Amino acid sequence: MNADPHRVVLAIDPGRGKVGAAVCAPGAVLARIVVSPDALAGLVKDWQARYGVTEIIMGNRTGSDEAVAALAGVIGVPLRRVEEAGTTLRARARYFVEHPPRGLRRLLPRSLQTPPEAYDDYAAVLLAEAALTENAAADRAE
Repeated sequence: MNADPHRVVLAIDPGRGKVGAAVCAPGAVLARIVVSPDALAGLVKDWQARYGVTEIIMGNRTGSDEAVAALAGVIGVPLRRVEEAGTTLRARARYFVEHPPRGLRRLLPRSLQTPPEAYDDYAAVLLAEAALTENAAADRAE
C-alpha cells in the first residue's frame, strides 16, 4: 500500500519564547513559520482550514504541555506528540543548506555559526517529514 497522498501534517516545535510550525504533505513543504506561543492557536485554526490538515504532530519537549493546553478546543484533527531529540541541530544544518553563508562567513565551519534568524520552523519541518516517512514505511510493510 502506498502512502496517502492526501495526508497533510501540521507539525509544531513548541518552546517557551517561540514556536516553530510547518505544514507538509508527502514531498512538499506547504508553509513554515516561527510565531510566539500566544499566536499558536490562531495559526493552527487558520492552517487547518487553509491546508486541509489531517493530523497534528507536536514535539514532546519544552513548552509542549502549554502548547497542548493552548490548542484545546481549536484542533479538529488527531494530535500526536513525538520525540524531538536532535531536531534543533538537524534544523540548523537544514537552515544552512537552504541559506548558505555568504562572504567571509562561508569560510567559517557551519558548526561554529548560528543562523541570523530563528529556525524553529525548520525543526517543525523535520518533525512533519519524519511523521510522513514513518507512516509511508509502515504502509509499505503491510
